[in-house]
Formats: sequence, structure tokens, C-alpha cells
Amino acid sequence: MPPDFELIDVCHTLHNGMVTYKGLPGPTITDYLTREESRKRYAQGTEFHIGKIEMVANTGTYLDSPFHRYPDGLDLSQLDLYSLANLDGIVLRYLNRPKRGIGAADLEKIDVRGKAVLFHTGWDVHWRTEQYANGNHPFLTEDAAHYLAQGGASLVGIDSFNIDGTADGSRPAHSILLAKQIPIVEHLCGLGDLPDRGFKFFAVPVKVRGFGTFPVRAFGLVPKPANG
Repeated sequence: MPPDFELIDVCHTLHNGMVTYKGLPGPTITDYLTREESRKRYAQGTEFHIGKIEMVANTGTYLDSPFHRYPDGLDLSQLDLYSLANLDGIVLRYLNRPKRGIGAADLEKIDVRGKAVLFHTGWDVHWRTEQYANGNHPFLTEDAAHYLAQGGASLVGIDSFNIDGTADGSRPAHSILLAKQIPIVEHLCGLGDLPDRGFKFFAVPVKVRGFGTFPVRAFGLVPKPANG
């Protein structure tokens, strides 16, 4: 019987040398044990591959925990799974706007309590181009971050280069959301494939102690309409 739901992938694929954040190195993905070498270790006809990856945590589509910003904040190993998985999701769409900053006025009367709030800006179309990281990306303003934090959002994500503007070194959206234990997912993609609401969102990183950021497999679970 086919499933009564659809899984929509909204994260980028990692590959060797891929630069995500300008100024940070791309991952190095190599063989630790090749299939050819493994044949010397196992019975005839048996072989395995063991890969090795070296990368900075801010690679691909990744999640920031409070520890990323605050030394006493929750790290990846301390995050509650209920803050990362099976969340009621909503997509807020801000496409082709002359104004890059998404402010509290843009969120007026939107109920974000307990929701994974995903900002669809369309900036992901510039992924892996110079324009993606040129500082002209859409972002959340300080008052928008306050609105989300005070409104009780469970998680906030964006398909842009950074949830903050990068014209200077201040990062109010990171600071406000992570201070309230609200995880942030950056560099999402394909949010146009998700409905505005009525789906579940998942973005679960590995459970690493003393780490604040790590790539995630981010996806939405969208129920299929009942027959008839």
C-alpha cells in the first residue's frame, strides 16, 4: 500500500569542495577504506566502503543550536528532539521584494506558537553563485526576531545565505532566537514545493557534544488528501 503522505526534501546535497559560507572552506570527502583495499580484510566476495569527511560545521543546510551563539547555551547533544522533529510547519513567502529585510510588520497577526516557521525568499536559486553570498540576501530584522521569539516559535528557517543581514558584525536574529532556545536552520532550498501549512517539518542534526552547528537532512511530511 502506498504511503498516505509525501516527503519533500528541502536541503542541499553536500559534496567535495562545496563552499557554503563565503570565507569558510568546503568539505573534503575522501575514502578512508576503498572497496579494493577492503577485499584484503574480508572473505572472498565481501567488500565494504568506509568514507572520511573533514568539514566545518556550517556546511550545506545546517542547524544552529544556542551553543553556536552562547557558551552556556544548549549544544547539539542537549537539544530536545521535540524541538527538531515532527513540528507543525508553516511557510511564509516573501518573493521578489525590493526590500530585503523581513520585519515584524510583515508577520503581523501570524500565529507562530509551536510552529517551525520557514521563510521562503527564493534566494536558493542563487546557490553556488557569487550572488548568493554577496551580502544582498533577504534576512530577518531585529523586530521580526523579537516577534518570533515572543510569539513562541519552535524553530525558524530560511532559504537564504544568513538569517541576519551581514552588512556589519551584529547578528540580532541569531542572538534573539538562540537566547530563547529556538533553533535556526539556514540555507534551506525548495520551499516552493511545500504547502503554506498543514505539514510536519524535520531538521535533525547528529548528537555531538560541545558543538553548536551541524548539517541536517531537512524535509517536510505532507499528508496526501483522502480518496474521494
